[in-house]
Amino acid sequence: MKLSFFMMPLHGLDRDYVQTLKEDREAVILADRLGFAEAFIGEHLTDKAETITNCLTFIATLIGDTKRIKLGSGTCNLAYTHPAILAAHAAMVDHLLEGRFIFGISPGALPSDAEVTGILDQDRNAMLAEAIDHILNIWTGEAPYNLKGKYWTISTERTLFAEIGQGFILKPYQRPHPPIVVTVVAPHSKGVVAAAARGFTAISANFLQPAWVATHWPMYAQGCQQGGRVANREDWRVARSIFVADDERTAEEYAKRADASPYRFYYSQLVRKLSRMGRSGLFKADPNMPDEAMTLDYVVDSLVIAGTVESVVDQILALRESVGHFGTLVYAGHDWIDPPLAKHSMVLMAEKVMPAINRAIGERVAAQ
Repeated sequence: MKLSFFMMPLHGLDRDYVQTLKEDREAVILADRLGFAEAFIGEHLTDKAETITNCLTFIATLIGDTKRIKLGSGTCNLAYTHPAILAAHAAMVDHLLEGRFIFGISPGALPSDAEVTGILDQDRNAMLAEAIDHILNIWTGEAPYNLKGKYWTISTERTLFAEIGQGFILKPYQRPHPPIVVTVVAPHSKGVVAAAARGFTAISANFLQPAWVATHWPMYAQGCQQGGRVANREDWRVARSIFVADDERTAEEYAKRADASPYRFYYSQLVRKLSRMGRSGLFKADPNMPDEAMTLDYVVDSLVIAGTVESVVDQILALRESVGHFGTLVYAGHDWIDPPLAKHSMVLMAEKVMPAINRAIGERVAAQ
């Protein structure tokens, strides 16, 4: 099992913006040094807690400071940006990274982002589907283009000046295009079926109960079948909120109990956001569970993996038994309220937890 990183920290609303941007960069640079395979960077336009407003810009700042890690948009919210602009920008980042780029896409989920860009009442899933069609046609097609859709029309027919290179959109470094990844949130997601049919891979979000994560694989496999390819569990990424410490007391306090816990802050924010969108069921292991029983303690206890190395290993192996094998565990980044503890957790995760998990998986495979 590989280890990746998801940079979606929710920072305290009173934290200094320059400092949190520095910490977010430092976390990815540390992940590279520790041998994490990938790092995905989220983005939002209108959120004081989630303050990376453009993931491609943020990724560009990391190119010279990382060596091996693949950097992915996590995600580019396709409904908010003209497809031709995004195709050109993502292709440039792929060249700057010389192929260390993964193109993560989504429609965009934050209602205030949709409102500020004037599309609150539009079907953002339909916009996503059209946008990725346009982007792939740009990357695999030739100028002057003639792409027509409900939301965008893309052409340089009237202004093409081929002799001097005007009217052409850059193609990516990776051909025909970078790997494309979608983040999956909804249980029994039909979106992941469509994505898998087109050859895209998936990340199951870290704030879903394991029972809902388990529903993603059958849908992904169904999509692969529709696309005429064999589903490979090594392609499936599962994200989790994880904290590893030298002792159980520190782990329990920092990840679950302390008032200043960045994990408690993260889930208190997400529960309020998603509940307002009618999606509180994502946090419930039982859909019949009454809302009043869905306390913050319940959410944190059921969704945060925390403890010593041995305890975290056991919890991750139990998760794997529950949802089935997946190829990559995605470690979700959280606010660095205590930087030494946060960094040490990443070190323990890479140097102690993952080797133990892979030894255990190897022993089970050998026994079978």
